[in-house]
Amino acid sequence: MATLNGGLITETNLQYYAGAQNFLDTAPTGSGKTFTTTFDTDLEFGSYDPLNANYGLNNFKLYTSATGVSYTEYILPYTVVDNVITITGSLTMGTYIIVQLKSVDGGNYGNKDAFGHAVEDNYGEYAYVSLDDVINNFLIAYVGEDKLIPSVKRTDVLFHAKRGLQEFSYDTLKSIKSQELMVTSTLSITIPQDYVNYVRASWIDRLGVKHIIYPTQLTSNPGESPLQSADGAITQSSTGANIETESVTEERWRTANTNRITGVFNDQDLNEGLYDGIYNRDGFGIYGARYGSQPETTQINGWFTVNERNGSISFSSNLVGTLVIFEYLSDGLAYDADTKIPKMAEDAMYSHLSYSILAGRINQPEYVINRLRRERSAKLRNAKIRLSNIKLGEINQVFRNKSKIIKH
Repeated sequence: MATLNGGLITETNLQYYAGAQNFLDTAPTGSGKTFTTTFDTDLEFGSYDPLNANYGLNNFKLYTSATGVSYTEYILPYTVVDNVITITGSLTMGTYIIVQLKSVDGGNYGNKDAFGHAVEDNYGEYAYVSLDDVINNFLIAYVGEDKLIPSVKRTDVLFHAKRGLQEFSYDTLKSIKSQELMVTSTLSITIPQDYVNYVRASWIDRLGVKHIIYPTQLTSNPGESPLQSADGAITQSSTGANIETESVTEERWRTANTNRITGVFNDQDLNEGLYDGIYNRDGFGIYGARYGSQPETTQINGWFTVNERNGSISFSSNLVGTLVIFEYLSDGLAYDADTKIPKMAEDAMYSHLSYSILAGRINQPEYVINRLRRERSAKLRNAKIRLSNIKLGEINQVFRNKSKIIKH
């Protein structure tokens, strides 16, 4: 009788929570002994020697013990190929071996200085399925004789899978990334390497609470700032290209007193005539003319703009020296660790592949294409609902505010 395959969890509790795997050497004393690790995370190996510059590339440390109680790091020659550790020198029979992935708390063995993120990067992985597994599963379940797709090249499936992952990342998958950065005197931060679009920016107060920084149309980052002569003509270099100069608009915005815009003022601002309301082209207020303040400007959290010219996020002058969190969208393909799909959206990905592959072929029955299109749309909608993570209890907690007694 056929039996089901084993469970999907392959790591032990020690491997998952502590990032460690232990071995006991039962072979006679000798050299060339091998130990195969079975972490979900692959071993990265640079060198066994702590004095070698490549040693820092390792995402693990190797420890040994004669008793299994007290461990010391093993720094004699060994190699690592495809998660197989081979001890080059002689190893005594009965030696206990521990492979410890690097962790933010240093790990649990030896000198406990294996600081890194290999263990934590593995947490929560069960909620995802790799892109490679999705492709393999699709080829098994949907391609072949008497199946929806008689034949297809793996490269075609890979292309549509990557395109699907990109499209899903924009509005369905949990693909929001974030960086915590300090706004320096330049009032800008570099756009992240895998940036596609921004989600939000926030500054962090002393309690760690986020305050939303809003995008603004108050100013702009010009794409070009060509140098002009006295008669207004644009000047060129000896090569015939326009000579670029610093943007005056950006400089004025960088040094602006935002109190003129927000309406937030103090005694000094009043004495200096800054809170005069409407201001003219020279930047001087027209006394008494301020009225009808606008909600998008009457706030103190500041503003940001996306400077496409130099690839940065520019902030208003009141945010200098502030800690900010910049949240942004990626496309799910920038790094190997990103190419994974939430299991809640796995079925939607299969429908996307079926539709995309057949829709790109000639002489396909239109009713089949339409059915696959509707199926893809329905499953993608279900995936969005699942991944939105709406919890009834949390909604009820917010709705309880309606019962608050307002004192007069």
